[in-house]
Amino acid sequence: MITTCVYVEVKPEFINEFIKESEANHNEAIKEPGNLRFDILQLAENPCMFMLYEAYISEEAAAAHKTTAHYFKWRENVEKMMAKPRNGIKYNILLPKTF
Repeated sequence: MITTCVYVEVKPEFINEFIKESEANHNEAIKEPGNLRFDILQLAENPCMFMLYEAYISEEAAAAHKTTAHYFKWRENVEKMMAKPRNGIKYNILLPKTF
């Protein structure tokens, strides 16, 4: 099991639009085979900072997400909204072991 935490800093004028685009991506991602979670988090102290928590059953399932139309649409639409390039960090899921 693999998860990626994607850290995104959004320009203040694009916060609501970023949330809308990310919600559309979320709604499709959770339907993907092998998807365990796809959470969108906003930093309490700084509304321009977001983390997308993407959990998949395998590396292959996570990689497949990056080939979907909804991912490409999200990536293209939010690029102009970012204050700097997004940063994705991969983690292995250790617990819970219920997956």
